[in-house]
Amino acid sequence: MKTYKKLLIPYIVWIGMFLVVPMLLIVFYAFTSSDSNQIVQIRFTLEHFKKFFDPVFVAVLWQSLKIATITTIICLLLGYPLAYIISKLSDRNQTLMILLITIPMWINMLIRTYAWMSLLSDVGIINTFLANFGIGPIKMMYTDFAVILGMVYNFLPFMILQIYTVLSRMDESLIEASYDLGANKVKTFMRVVFPLSLSGVISGITLVFLPAVSTFVIPQLLGGGGYVLIGNLIENQFVSIGNWNFGSAISLIMAVIIMFSMHLANKFDQDNEANDKKVRGTV
Repeated sequence: MKTYKKLLIPYIVWIGMFLVVPMLLIVFYAFTSSDSNQIVQIRFTLEHFKKFFDPVFVAVLWQSLKIATITTIICLLLGYPLAYIISKLSDRNQTLMILLITIPMWINMLIRTYAWMSLLSDVGIINTFLANFGIGPIKMMYTDFAVILGMVYNFLPFMILQIYTVLSRMDESLIEASYDLGANKVKTFMRVVFPLSLSGVISGITLVFLPAVSTFVIPQLLGGGGYVLIGNLIENQFVSIGNWNFGSAISLIMAVIIMFSMHLANKFDQDNEANDKKVRGTV
């Protein structure tokens, strides 16, 4: 038993250095302010949190939540049908399709986003193609459309993989039992398949929404310098402006929002487990 405890020491040290200590520093900077004349004086304050609730910054948060929500909904609407279709293929074709979905994830997100810039710009591939038909140029860069498209492209695989994992492991005998009881395909899907796949849907929503609400690379490149989401605001405070206190306060607020979102997802997941038992009992 002591040997196992010793093996945990490197992981505890790693978590402490790269997770606990940074979080403690964020909390420290968020609740303090330095007054530097000749001697640096650190004082406790809530002014950074009050500053965040200025209408300008609240609008940035609202825009971030809106874009992340739209991205998540689109990923769900596209991801669920794709995951369902893949789960019905043969084992060999399932492996091939999952490989095709995951291959783009092997490439750095920055490079993938730059590729979309070359596609969507006024002199990009899409507008050049449309120009051959006398159309355009269509303004796509530095718009909500470009940002949402970039996010959907980068985060859609997370939705597909989570839902596919649940659908591929679903007990086919439950579906056959539903057919035997007289249910058609639509009713079987609504009453059996979808309720049993909700755990994958919830996991997919979590894995898409949380990075989408805090990302800064995609909005910065596809949205332009004037397109600011909460991730860009945090980056600017730390890198460009150097206001670590306000940046830490925003980060702490976002951490609370993310933890609250994870709590809701966990609650829905628990409710879904109870619903699974109910569905299995009904069938």
